[in-house]
Amino acid sequence: MIDPNRFLSDLHKLRSFGASGVGKGVVRPAYSEPDLAARDWLASQMAEAGLTPRWDAMGNLFGLAEGPSLLLGSHSDSQPTGGWLDGALGVVAALEVARAARESGGPAISVVSFQDEEGRFGVTTGSAVWSGGVSLMDADQLRDHDGVSLAEARSLLGDRVGASVDAAQFTGFIELHIEQGPTLDTSGEQIGVVTDIVGIRDQVITLSGQQNHAGTTPMALRRDAFQGLSAFNARLNDRLRNVVTPQSVWTIGHVSISPNASSIVPGQVRFSMQWRDGDAARLGRMQAVIDAVLEEVATEMGLDVEKGQMLGLEPVAMDADLRARLEAGAEAVSPNKWRKMPSGALHDATNVARLLPVAMLFVPSINGVSHAFEEDTHEDDLVAGLQVLAHAAGVFAQ
Repeated sequence: MIDPNRFLSDLHKLRSFGASGVGKGVVRPAYSEPDLAARDWLASQMAEAGLTPRWDAMGNLFGLAEGPSLLLGSHSDSQPTGGWLDGALGVVAALEVARAARESGGPAISVVSFQDEEGRFGVTTGSAVWSGGVSLMDADQLRDHDGVSLAEARSLLGDRVGASVDAAQFTGFIELHIEQGPTLDTSGEQIGVVTDIVGIRDQVITLSGQQNHAGTTPMALRRDAFQGLSAFNARLNDRLRNVVTPQSVWTIGHVSISPNASSIVPGQVRFSMQWRDGDAARLGRMQAVIDAVLEEVATEMGLDVEKGQMLGLEPVAMDADLRARLEAGAEAVSPNKWRKMPSGALHDATNVARLLPVAMLFVPSINGVSHAFEEDTHEDDLVAGLQVLAHAAGVFAQ
């Protein structure tokens, strides 16, 4: 039988690793000291629950049941300044369901906390490598915004690393997560059963011009890299208008200007370009527009363009059987207070779908806030999500 109080206690304990002191926020980026400490604690809890802890080369942490098992979990790393539930909810709920299943002689449940879901080094890097979407050799070349390579970060794992974990032992994967949007909170509903997860493209782009004196260089002669980014951003919204739908999104989220001084015309700007949509063909059409606008601006303003490695994942539909089990659980736990909905956020389930049937469920995010210290969910909604997960996993949830 699942224990809501034990579940909530563990969830708050996990928050203590990297607690920000501001609200319920956490600072627990992948491979940081708090991240590794949190994983060590999770490994100890897995062992106490009768699971076998296993770290792979990426730092993905599994708690393995004996024999074929259903895999539950999410991730426990955070954004540089993140919320306490993003990923952590799914891991702790999985641990509670696995623990309850073992205590009651229920079905075999394994648990996972994937590494670097939040993209310090890429896009859901840990599950991407585990699922074969990216080789470990290629992933090791990825660098964060401070220039640290993934290979350097992985070295901090030390002797924790063991043999790789074979996906053949798992019958499927279910991930519980906060919605990270306003739909459930606005509607007053308690559970969202995910129908599909959008696809994503993510690329780092560099525009290079000519660094020069800000007081003596005439405007008409400037090759100002930041002005190039400004023009690109302004034109992009208009050019994408006839390609996208209201559900399509695109973001310039990280910008680095060089030399970043008030009296110097910027010679270079490096920025992230990310776009998401539920249709793979539309993602391609969006990319064509982005490339065309870049080339147009660069030509007009005398700039050079360098494009980094294209990272991305295709849209994924949830497994019909697992989804039906979640829908039955949602109706049992929250009758008339749940809905079917797509996920506009990216999740590890996208990568796992290469290997296993996958499904997801959401609980509300208060005011739709996530990736921020203010991120939160009412405790009764957290428990409802746990109960639906347990129901779908075949574990007594009352």
